Amino acid sequence: MKLRPFGNTGMNVSEIGLGAWQLANPDWGINDKNEALKIVQKSLEAGCNFFDTAPGYGGGRSEELLGQGLKSVRKDIILCTKFSYYNEDHKGEWKAKHVRPVLEGSFKRLQTDYADILLLHNPPRELMDGNASAELYAELQKLKDEGKIREYGVSLDWRIELENVLDTTKSKAAEVFFNALYQECLPAFSKAQEQGMGLIVKVPLDSGWLSGRYRGNHKFDDVRSRWSPEILARRSDLVEKFAALIPEGTSMAHAALQFVLAQPQVSTVIPGAKTVEQALDNFAAADKQLSKETVQALRDLWTREIESDPLPW
Repeated sequence: MKLRPFGNTGMNVSEIGLGAWQLANPDWGINDKNEALKIVQKSLEAGCNFFDTAPGYGGGRSEELLGQGLKSVRKDIILCTKFSYYNEDHKGEWKAKHVRPVLEGSFKRLQTDYADILLLHNPPRELMDGNASAELYAELQKLKDEGKIREYGVSLDWRIELENVLDTTKSKAAEVFFNALYQECLPAFSKAQEQGMGLIVKVPLDSGWLSGRYRGNHKFDDVRSRWSPEILARRSDLVEKFAALIPEGTSMAHAALQFVLAQPQVSTVIPGAKTVEQALDNFAAADKQLSKETVQALRDLWTREIESDPLPW
């Protein structure tokens, strides 16, 4: 596994990390803690050193499982967790006074006393503005100064949000929604790189659509059941157009991850995995690269078919 610099922070992260939302999470139709721990162990063996989680993933279960699986290698890995609307005592509030107690709860579950990266977890857009939310970002900076966190930033979805964070805060981390079927944030990537920000790409397989597992009229019974029949039909059509553009012999999942890694400003990409086999297959995507021609063809697909009418997540 190759490492990439995480902006100018001094941290180096595996090109492919592990997104830990799915670990034994009933919201995804899975509840096997032993399999989750095996995923963590096999990820380490594959050279993964970046693990992304949040208090709200499985009601804290994701953090607990990572805490168990990573305790013995804590100093060798990069842990990213989040502050969000989820907390048993402070649900729905984004006040600075709640950041520290929520983080301390994460520390207990993760069996650590510091986080390498702490992100605001998709806050309302107005809270991404460092001028409007000075107290919130001051608290993040204080935690950094104390050594409780190494860097901080925001998990977000849109270009305007990334640019706002870059313009108004000292954030050195952003988790961005980006994949071959959603490239809206891409024009802001260069600015992030220029300012020394590390970029973490979330949802790289478009919630599974780019994995190759869902073709035709697939019906979901998990969190993805929110999509209307019309959206399902449009996604299915775009998946076939994506498949037609990738090299013969390359799996859709590998091509999707390789497309993300073809963006030099990206530090790491964090696909999730329900099984050990899925996790190992994700990591294997880093063994090869897409040609410049294929990367351009996939950018053109976005421009031609999606940019003016993005798909809802």
